[in-house]
Amino acid sequence: MIDKRTFDSLGHADHGWLNARHHFSFANYYDPARMGWGAIRVWNDDEIAANSGFPPHPHKDMEIITYVRQGAITHQDSMGNKGRTGAGDVQVMSAGTGVRHAEYNLEPETTTLFQIWIQPRSAGGQPSWGAKPFPKGDRSGKFVTLASGFAEDNDALPIRADARVLGATLKAGESVEHIVGDGRHAYLVPAVGVIEIDGERVDARDGAALSGGQTVTIKAIEDAEIVLVDSE
Repeated sequence: MIDKRTFDSLGHADHGWLNARHHFSFANYYDPARMGWGAIRVWNDDEIAANSGFPPHPHKDMEIITYVRQGAITHQDSMGNKGRTGAGDVQVMSAGTGVRHAEYNLEPETTTLFQIWIQPRSAGGQPSWGAKPFPKGDRSGKFVTLASGFAEDNDALPIRADARVLGATLKAGESVEHIVGDGRHAYLVPAVGVIEIDGERVDARDGAALSGGQTVTIKAIEDAEIVLVDSE
């Protein structure tokens, strides 16, 4: 019911300016057992060197969520949007019928982030982009919804998928539960710290795929910052 994927087992590509780990098959990393998890298609753990980044490139029919862990990323796209997203904050891009964007680290330090791709509930639609700060203190000891495809999550960034992106910060010894509904898929990564999921140790930047129809208890062994995606 819990498929742990250790950091050292992830796909790896070091381009100098970009040091990337891939939780699922991506680019030149192919593993038929790791093609995605439900509607979650990509979870990349990226380290982007100072004053470098991704030049303009296209996307289509994908919900792309960026969770910045350290530093900041500056976004620019063909819709005219431009914005800087700092550590702990989130940006989302619904690629829809097609968009070009660039993501640069304009900071004097390495930026680290998770980039998560979720398949939309349907193809097409007008492309869109948005970003929002999510103070870590507001999610102390609990999960807070950062991005969501459900109307009731009014405070979250909107995405066009039957999914939620959740964040939590736990002090050592604190626990939080998460219910993975029947037919749902959840994937969890501690950005920092060590946790246990139903007693199984998960270190920082390890991944854990959780099957539907279960309630898991997540306990912090060390102070931890957790990102979880719950999707169809």
